[in-house]
Amino acid sequence: MDDFLREFFPMVLKKKHEDKESNYCKYDNQGLQLFTSSLYLAGLTATFFASYTTRRLGRRLTMLIAGVFFIVGVIFNGAAQNLTMLIIGRILLGCGIGFANQAVPLFLSEIAPTRIRGGLNILFQLNVTIGILFANLVNYGTAKIHPRGWRLSLSLAGIPAGLLTLGALFVVDTPNSLIERGRLEDGKAVLKKIRGTDNVEPEFNEIVAASRVAQEVKHPFRNLLQRRNRPQLVIAVLLQIFQQFTGINAIMFYAPVLFNTLGFKSGASLYSAVITGAVNLLATLVSVYSVDRVGRRMLLLEAGVQMFLSQVAIAVVLGIKVTDRSDNLGHGCAIMVVVMVCIYVSSFAWSWGPLGWLIPSETFQLETRSAGQSVTVCVNLLFTFVIAQAFLSMLCHLKYAIFAFFSAWVVVMSLFVLFFLPETKNVPIEEMTEKVWKQHWFWQRFMDGDNHHIVNSTGKINTV
Repeated sequence: MDDFLREFFPMVLKKKHEDKESNYCKYDNQGLQLFTSSLYLAGLTATFFASYTTRRLGRRLTMLIAGVFFIVGVIFNGAAQNLTMLIIGRILLGCGIGFANQAVPLFLSEIAPTRIRGGLNILFQLNVTIGILFANLVNYGTAKIHPRGWRLSLSLAGIPAGLLTLGALFVVDTPNSLIERGRLEDGKAVLKKIRGTDNVEPEFNEIVAASRVAQEVKHPFRNLLQRRNRPQLVIAVLLQIFQQFTGINAIMFYAPVLFNTLGFKSGASLYSAVITGAVNLLATLVSVYSVDRVGRRMLLLEAGVQMFLSQVAIAVVLGIKVTDRSDNLGHGCAIMVVVMVCIYVSSFAWSWGPLGWLIPSETFQLETRSAGQSVTVCVNLLFTFVIAQAFLSMLCHLKYAIFAFFSAWVVVMSLFVLFFLPETKNVPIEEMTEKVWKQHWFWQRFMDGDNHHIVNSTGKINTV
């Protein structure tokens, strides 16, 4: 929004309206990139504190802390008088993201029945896409309110912040979390409530036994590095890196800027961003339906082909039509670019978007789950920060080839999925070691000769 740029980034506004500036370089400003990416750097730092609160205070209280951070961050952003206030607000929102991303996927994985765990966990990502769509709609509406529309836009984030805080006050903590903290009877009562039956003894015994193992672990982060935990750690870290190198955040963060760069006028660029947000939401529904039917691997591999082809097509069209000085895409080519971006966004939304969070949350054992989720969130936010901080500069220097850069990464990650990612659909979390890791052609070598625990039908632990 010009009003926002005039207030905080006047140099960017000047470049935006100068004809002599390269189309690809209009928004290349480190301050603007820092405003966007400071949120992710803060989230990265907050993750380490969130790991402690998730384990010691529970998943529910961690979500409550996240809500408070969001509310305070919104107040700073909505009332910002200078760039410092704006960035402090972004940092507080980042802390909220660090705590929420730590607690929510764990909460969903632990509370869900095994048969619908994938679909229920993807509701997390579905609601993220709903948030993106609403944010785009709010921006589209408030862009017409001069000169303070941007304040209203940033302030309206207080609505979901308030809902998260209120929701955290009313939900129960997970049975796993309650049992892990020694509240066995509370854990059993919650398990009966969420399963809708009194016959929960086998599952309760499994959780109790897994909890005993977890309590033996005094240094969960150090334990993550043990040989038997290496497959889960490697996959969790690489999934987060690959998720960011699909280029999705670059496109979703800067969709209005990107469309503006390609010659769309300001209103049209925001409208196009709303379209991609809607596609993102609808495609995530596909994942909710199919993840527990066709499996994780199939969705990731299909999406790899779709993302690669759409990004190559965008690179070719931009390479031919958009030069440094000329941005006359033409009506037909402009529609084609938006369609290709939508095809790309849809394939990401039913694959790398939700599954990048689902797979790590369901593969770590209980004793390393909180630490593993912490590393997952940390790596995700680190590489989100790297891409957010670098994207506008990369767009300036690589120009249309930036899409070729991301498409090359899509090939790499698809090959990794093909050869190294095991299928985890319909496998209970407590049985991952036996049914997944010990059966995989590559990862099984990390399970050999390492003591592990099996829970028998009475809930006692046998070490073999």
